[in-house]
Amino acid sequence: MRTFSVKAGEIKKDWFEVDAAGKTLGRLASEVARILSGKHKPAFSPHIDVGDHVVVVNAEKVVLTGDKEAKKCYYRHSGYPGALVITTAGQMRKAHPERLIEFAVKGMLPRNKLRRVRLRKLKVYTGMKHPHQAQNPQPLELPAAIRVE
Repeated sequence: MRTFSVKAGEIKKDWFEVDAAGKTLGRLASEVARILSGKHKPAFSPHIDVGDHVVVVNAEKVVLTGDKEAKKCYYRHSGYPGALVITTAGQMRKAHPERLIEFAVKGMLPRNKLRRVRLRKLKVYTGMKHPHQAQNPQPLELPAAIRVE
């Protein structure tokens, strides 16, 4: 028997739509990262991008547990002395709510050359409307543990 190895031409990429309303940020991000990596497919291969496209809607309604809204910080630095900018999750939600999900998913993907390729397949929108209706995204049902009741 020969070992099966998936080729780039044999990969079928699907589109999924996830509603983030009422879901915990970290648990949602880990499931989205799993779909982007392609680990849900039987033909998963770590050195080839076999993952699917994911459209996340209602990014502003994602839930942060505990007091992460005030204590979780995001850091940026321009490289100049004294130019560190610290943004809390609450400020990020008001200014750019889609970045909460993008940063969480980015942190859950492996740090390798495929990371940027996989992140390009993630589309995050604040409302229910998105420009990817032509791709006919299938609704993705996430496990019940992800939803906050």
